[in-house]
Amino acid sequence: MKLIIHGGFFSESATNQETKKAKQDALGRIAEMAGQFLKGHTALETVVYAVSLLEDDELFNAGIGSQIQSDGKVRLSASLMEGKSQKFSGVINLENVKNPIQVAAKLLGTDDRVLSGEGAQIFARKQGFADFNPITPQRMKEYTLKLNQQERKGTVGCVALDADGNLAAATSTGGKGFEIPGRVSDSATVAGNYANIDAGISCTGVGEDIVSGALAAKIVTRVSDGFTLAAACEKSFAELQSIDGFAGVIGISAKGEMYHCDSHPYMVWASFDGNLQVFN
Repeated sequence: MKLIIHGGFFSESATNQETKKAKQDALGRIAEMAGQFLKGHTALETVVYAVSLLEDDELFNAGIGSQIQSDGKVRLSASLMEGKSQKFSGVINLENVKNPIQVAAKLLGTDDRVLSGEGAQIFARKQGFADFNPITPQRMKEYTLKLNQQERKGTVGCVALDADGNLAAATSTGGKGFEIPGRVSDSATVAGNYANIDAGISCTGVGEDIVSGALAAKIVTRVSDGFTLAAACEKSFAELQSIDGFAGVIGISAKGEMYHCDSHPYMVWASFDGNLQVFN
């Protein structure tokens, strides 16, 4: 049983040691809680649990504390994929919901498994998800001051391997901030979140770069084709470099390999396999 989580890229962590430590501490706490949860639950249940905890922590750009778009609204995207069943579900540009990953989990059992905008919100309300405003005072301050959000590329994610050898991946984001309403993130696509019976990957970074590189699906496919997880990641990132792509990934293979890599420093992540590790 293993899991790995990430909290996206945080440029401020490079200079603000207090912020950096707060995020590391939060990731460590959440990874340990999710690791204990995994002992009695499936990989699918665990990644939803872990990403929900990340969405509930305003240090991260997902759920509470998400970036505000150019029209003053927060729109959330999240997706979920189980390796064994090969089912993928997701929500795109969902408004006024606390935990988009939990809405994605509800969609996994439906015929129409990826919903966007108003349709996603109507579905969430029918499933009992209450109206919730995810804007925090800090995000409103950033929006009001029109900070350069291009330096705050953030997403959260989890990949887990359970006791039965099943893999699952989940990813959630609040976007990049000040984007055009309607912009689609990679996080609710197979470019940003993908799993099969051989590996699972969750991505963070610039969504357009990740989609251009079909990153998560490409890495997992290479593992299925015989690459080690590390080799699959390294080859895919070498290709991403040709477009100067900005991305980071976490992953686990069915063989138990755990790996992370990024094209720029300061992706914060943690893992739990009986022992807790927290890195940046």
